[in-house]
Amino acid sequence: MHRIAVFASGEGSNFEAIVTAAERGELDCRVVLVVCDRVAARVVERAARHGVECFAFSAGDYASKEEYEAEIVRRLDARGVELVCLAGYMRLVGRRLLESYGGRIINLHPSLLPAFKGRDAIGQALDYGVKVFGVSIHWVDSSLDGGRIIAQRAFAYEGSDRGELERKIHEAEHPLYVETIGKILNKEIQ
Repeated sequence: MHRIAVFASGEGSNFEAIVTAAERGELDCRVVLVVCDRVAARVVERAARHGVECFAFSAGDYASKEEYEAEIVRRLDARGVELVCLAGYMRLVGRRLLESYGGRIINLHPSLLPAFKGRDAIGQALDYGVKVFGVSIHWVDSSLDGGRIIAQRAFAYEGSDRGELERKIHEAEHPLYVETIGKILNKEIQ
């Protein structure tokens, strides 16, 4: 069975979708570690509820990004992680993590990349007035949301209610991320 890690910074709804799919046997994997850069984030509680080990840290407790990423890599290596899935992880992946796991890190972004990179992609898209929204899954490289796109899903939305739009984005994200992870683990996507 494949071993994956999920990195998140907030609520953890995508973690929940992934771990639930794994528990149901929809994914041939086990989530063996959650990495969270906010010790009080809700994803920490969700991980505990599913019995998944969580490394929650505060970047300010480390002298550098290199130092906390070295600790993350140590923990990933110790658990035999094959794939890292970023799911609302609000830190740029640095050199240390890319050196060890480059080509094995994917990210879920709430826009149709290359449009609306970075923070608050939903707000950016709403401000711009787009009528077609979507989500993208891409390989992580050293650029901001610039790695090669693996999968996208689009939908039309002409409202302005951010809460409703976020719900629609989650409705697109959750199944697409699970499906894409499955294809990567099954070597259908290289």
